[in-house]
Amino acid sequence: MLDSVAEKMKQIWAETLADIKRELSASDYEAWFSKLHLIEINDDIAKISAPSKYVKDNVTWRYADVIARALNASGCQINCVNIDVYDNNSSEITEKSEEIKTPTNFASTTVLDKKFTFKNFIVGKPNEFAYAAAMRVAESDSPAFNPLFLYGGVGLGKTHLMHAIAWYIKETHPEKSVIYLSAEKFMYLFIKSLRYKDAMSFKEMFRNVDVLMIDDVQFIGGKDTTQEEFFHTFNELVDNNRQIILSADKSPSDLDGMEDRLKSRLGWGLVADIHPTNYELRLGILQSKARRHKVKIPNEVLEFLSMKITSNIRELEGALNRVVAHATLVGTSITIDMASDVLRDLLRSNEKYITMDLIQRKVCEFYNIKLTDLNSAKRIKAIATARHVAMYLAKQLTTKSLPDIGRSFGGKDHSTVIHAVKKVKENIANDREFATNLEILTKSIEN
Repeated sequence: MLDSVAEKMKQIWAETLADIKRELSASDYEAWFSKLHLIEINDDIAKISAPSKYVKDNVTWRYADVIARALNASGCQINCVNIDVYDNNSSEITEKSEEIKTPTNFASTTVLDKKFTFKNFIVGKPNEFAYAAAMRVAESDSPAFNPLFLYGGVGLGKTHLMHAIAWYIKETHPEKSVIYLSAEKFMYLFIKSLRYKDAMSFKEMFRNVDVLMIDDVQFIGGKDTTQEEFFHTFNELVDNNRQIILSADKSPSDLDGMEDRLKSRLGWGLVADIHPTNYELRLGILQSKARRHKVKIPNEVLEFLSMKITSNIRELEGALNRVVAHATLVGTSITIDMASDVLRDLLRSNEKYITMDLIQRKVCEFYNIKLTDLNSAKRIKAIATARHVAMYLAKQLTTKSLPDIGRSFGGKDHSTVIHAVKKVKENIANDREFATNLEILTKSIEN
C-alpha cells in the first residue's frame, strides 16, 4: 500500500514538474525545483519536501501558487501548498511516511487567482475608497496603513482586492515574503503546531514575513487561544514595520467574539468598507465580463441582469456565465426572454415586487410633494425634478415599458420618459449631492 501511494505521488509530481518546466526558465527550474518532492496530498493540502530552509523559503514565497496551479491542472484539488524541510532524501521520506505527518518546519500560502488583479477590478462609487486604499498599500515600499482592514458583505470584492494586492507585490517586489491565507487556515496551522509541539516553527513562519494577509478574519472570533497567538503575531509584525492586510464581513468594532484589545488593534490603521453595488457598478462589471466571452451579448440583456440581480457580484457573474453557457451549448441567441427563462430560479430569489405606486409614493415622500402634482403637467422645478426621478426609477426598478411608465404619470408620452431618464443620468454625472440623494431614495424603495 505504501509503495502504491509513493508511486502515485511520483506520477503526479512528474506531470506537475513537466508543466512548471514549461512555465519557468531552465535556470530557475533547476535552481528551485530539481530537488523538491511531493510527499502526500491530504484534505486539499499538498505537502512537498525541500532540501533546505533557503530553498523552502524561496519556493514558498515565489512559486507556491505556480505549484498549486500545476497540481490542479494534473487533476488534483489543491487549495494550499505546505513546503517542509527534511534531512532525509526522497526515498527515506517515502519509507518513513508516518514521520511525515509531524513536520518540524512548514510554510503555507493560499493559491492566488490569476483573474483577481487590479486590472480586472471594476471601480465604482461603492468600492472606490477600498480600491484606492488597496492600491496605496500595494504600491508602498513601507507600510502605508497598518493594518489595512477591508470589510463588506459576501461577494462584493474583498477577496479580489486581497488577491490583487498579493499579485502586485509579487510582481513588483519578488524579494518580499508574502503569506496570504484564510483565517480558518491560520487557525488550522496554529492548532496543528500545538498538536505536534512545534509552535516555534509556526511563530517563525508568521512573524518573519514582509506582508501578512488574512482573509475572513471574523472566523477567529470566539477562538481564544488562536486570538491570543494572532494578537502577539500582529504586534510583532507592526513593531517590525511589516505590512498587515485583513478582510472581514464587518468592521473591527462589530466583530462578534473578538477581544476588545484585538478589536482596538484591528482598527489602528485604515478601515475601508465596500458598500453594496449600485446599478452603474453592476452594469460596468457585466460589460467588462461580457467582452471576454466569444458570443454576442446585447447591452439590453446586461442592463436587465444589472437591474434584476442586486445581491452580490459573485451571483451576478454566475448569472452571466449561465446565460452564455446556455447560448453556447444550445446554439441560441441571447435575449432578455432567453435570460429570463434560463435564470428564472435566480431571478425569483432576487425579486422584490416593486410597483409604480410604491415608487411614486416614496418619491413624493422624499421630495415632499403631493401625488397629484407628480402626475400633473406642472413644470415647477421641484415637481419636475421629482417626476424625472420617479420615471427614471420606474425604468430601472420595474420591467414596465416606456409607454406604460408614461401612462402611469398622468398619460405622458414615452418620449417624455426618455427625456426624464436622460436628464437624471446627466444630474448623476454632474451633481454629487443629487447622486447621493438618488442612491438613498433607491435603497429605501429596494429595501
